[in-house]
Amino acid sequence: STSLDTFVITIFPLLCHKFISSSLRIKFYQTMYKVAVLAALVASANAFAPSTGVVRSTAIFNGPEVGAGGMADTRNPDAYADEDPRKSISAAPSFEEYMKQRQAEGN
Repeated sequence: STSLDTFVITIFPLLCHKFISSSLRIKFYQTMYKVAVLAALVASANAFAPSTGVVRSTAIFNGPEVGAGGMADTRNPDAYADEDPRKSISAAPSFEEYMKQRQAEGN
């Protein structure tokens, strides 16, 4: 039924354009243009619609840590040892140690 409707609406008038008056043909194409513009507007509006699905995060966030200066730290520099070595975080070198290492490498 849908393919027959599509044929009657789109292809049949193109095949029978000799038998349809020009004013009716113009109205048909104007209507089809309006339908196409309306479909494009609906499609573009749906592109910016908020998603309806609920996204749940498994991350645990206890809030930002406030540093000595009263500013929220963006990272936690403390070392962390986990049972799984892939999740462990080694202690970061101090700035002095980093500068000595960099000078020793010749950079």
